[in-house]
Amino acid sequence: MATTALPPPVDEDELKGSEAPLLDHLIELRKRLIYSLAAVVVLFLICFLFAKPIYDILIQPFVWAGGKNMIYTAPQEFFFTQMNVALFGALFFAFPIIAGQIYAFVAPGLYKKERRAFIPYLIATPVFFVLGALLVYFGVAPMALHFFLGMQQTTPGEVQIEMQTRVSEYLGFIMTLIIAFGICFQLPVILTLLARIELVNTAQLAKGRKYAIVAILAVAALLTPPDPISQIGLSLPMYALYEISILSVRWIEKQRAAKLAAEAAKT
Repeated sequence: MATTALPPPVDEDELKGSEAPLLDHLIELRKRLIYSLAAVVVLFLICFLFAKPIYDILIQPFVWAGGKNMIYTAPQEFFFTQMNVALFGALFFAFPIIAGQIYAFVAPGLYKKERRAFIPYLIATPVFFVLGALLVYFGVAPMALHFFLGMQQTTPGEVQIEMQTRVSEYLGFIMTLIIAFGICFQLPVILTLLARIELVNTAQLAKGRKYAIVAILAVAALLTPPDPISQIGLSLPMYALYEISILSVRWIEKQRAAKLAAEAAKT
């Protein structure tokens, strides 16, 4: 009489935390949100103390583009500018902490091998965010500002038309670009992670190139100021990252196929 093969025993550590009740998940989520908020608050206070050095760093693209003077138009504008700079610095430096709290919330519900596979993405997330910020700081922002500042002109009557740059408007411009590029540079991380859990594959990504281009252009138009340099500066790197994502997904699929072949050879 034929016997039915029993499934292999499951390691209890593999399932640890996967059957936690909903209330426990909500309590854990609240704890992670509190930790993230506390990190932002603490970093906000620290960054407020160093608002002037952070401000000096943020205005460098304006200086490199040939800008000379900025103006305040209200007595309270300087104070609120410092607060905006401090909040931006807090969010920027808290990004790895927030990513770590997201991992700490998700990890108990993952298998042990899935937790190990998730760690490289946790490291890659802030790295790609910083790469996007550096591209803005050293490339896109100086070129866009040089374009804007070059629009100053002199009329035939020798009347000089000068551009007066408000501090708050400039900081809003540069901080928006940095945040937008940092978020959009997460594209390879997201697509590779989706491929890891088999929600996307190389064929889907390759077939969806034309839709991806349309989506990239729409995102660039939505997240960046309405100037061609900023939008092109975001669209081209995002498309390059999309192609890099396809290569990364293909590598994951080759790894998976090799692993399946090795397991089949053992049996």
